[in-house]
Amino acid sequence: MKTTIKLLFVSAAMLVFSACKNETKTEGDATVVENSATANSTSERQGQAFIEDDESTPNILQIAIDSPDHTTLVAAVQAANLENALVNAGPLMVFAPTNAAFEALPAGTVENLLKPENKDQLAAILKNHVTPGNYSKDFLKKFKKLGQAGGQDVTVETKGDDVYVGGAKIIASVPAGNGIIHVVDKVILPAN
Repeated sequence: MKTTIKLLFVSAAMLVFSACKNETKTEGDATVVENSATANSTSERQGQAFIEDDESTPNILQIAIDSPDHTTLVAAVQAANLENALVNAGPLMVFAPTNAAFEALPAGTVENLLKPENKDQLAAILKNHVTPGNYSKDFLKKFKKLGQAGGQDVTVETKGDDVYVGGAKIIASVPAGNGIIHVVDKVILPAN
């Protein structure tokens, strides 16, 4: 009997909740149900990256956005529309080039990549900085290669206490809610 009452209560609560969230409109002969949150903001970007969450541990994208040393990386991620990829549950390792690393590229490279017509090329370069997993710098010393999200492998080299991934030196590591960010001093370009 108690189980039946609990089920009825939960069902009633779900109905009330769903009724509060949805609006019903009639357009001609069709009935359209819209979520009130999306009905008012159809022009806004959608996905996990755009949900505000001040409660949980910051994810990779949130940390990058808050870093003054990664404004170019964030602009590139936004230009390639890859924000949602960096907030996935992961775990992910992102090798995040600093602004100085982007500035070291030949003049005009970054500006050219940020153009809408070069979005696919930019996305390929950025995916070359992401690996599934959550490994510390010291644990990475055990690897010879890492498979990147772009489908290519990058070499891992150890020189003393320093670790280089795809030729980029890890200069800092920051844990995130969905993985780890390894700050690197160089942009890791795909082989082709």
